[in-house]
Order: sequence, then structure tokens, then C-alpha cells
Amino acid sequence: MSKFEELKNEGVFPVGDKNEAYAKYFIGQSYLKNLVPSDDNIDINVGNVTFEPGCRNDWHIHHDGFQILLVTGGEGWYQEEGKPAQLLKKGDVVAIHDGVKHWHGATKDSWFSHVAITKGTSEWLESVTDEDYEKLGK
Repeated sequence: MSKFEELKNEGVFPVGDKNEAYAKYFIGQSYLKNLVPSDDNIDINVGNVTFEPGCRNDWHIHHDGFQILLVTGGEGWYQEEGKPAQLLKKGDVVAIHDGVKHWHGATKDSWFSHVAITKGTSEWLESVTDEDYEKLGK
């Protein structure tokens, strides 16, 4: 059994469905539950993203906005280009400024969940290589 596997059934927010809409930007399986319904007067997306062990998204940049990650469970990684990866745990908060290239995802052996608050558009870039990912935590 993986660490924090209970997140798939007992997280702070519902896990949601398999994240098919963004699957091409992830390595591994993630799940997405939008927490705020679409509204023409609200231009911020709020979603619960849950990652199975080893799942991570591709490098990406947010334009004309920002992203805030509120970690609600498990263990994961956050990395900005040119900086070491940061281990994330429940209660951690990451503020990602406009134009910063980064990625985030679960550790190899743990489920990981965060609420992502995102304004602007996302530019998806290259994948985090298996080689670079395997070096984390060593």
C-alpha cells in the first residue's frame, strides 16, 4: 500500500474524476475536482488535484496571472526552474508568480493532493524526465 492512499477516498475535498482533460500534460494518473463552478464574473479556477504515487505534471508557466497551491494531504514535490525541488506536505502553501517555469506532483511512494487556485492561462512545456524525477529525495 502506498503512503496516504486514503486520499483517494477520504481527502479534504472530493477526488473528482480522472483528469482526462489535462492527461497529456501529466506523467501518471491524476484526478481533478473543480471546486468553484464556472461563472462569467469569476476569472479564477479553483480545483482539487490528486496525484497517484509517481504522478507529476509537465513543466509549465502561468501567464497573465498566478497559481497558489494549498497542500491538503500526502507528500509531493514543487520545483521552479533553476532551483532545487521542495518537498511538500499537508499545510504547505506555494505562491507561483506570473511567468515562473515550474512543475509539481507526488513523491514516488505517496499520494498527493492540493487545491490549485489559478488565474490566467497556462503554457505547457516539456515533461519532467524520469531521470530527473528519480534523483529527487536521494
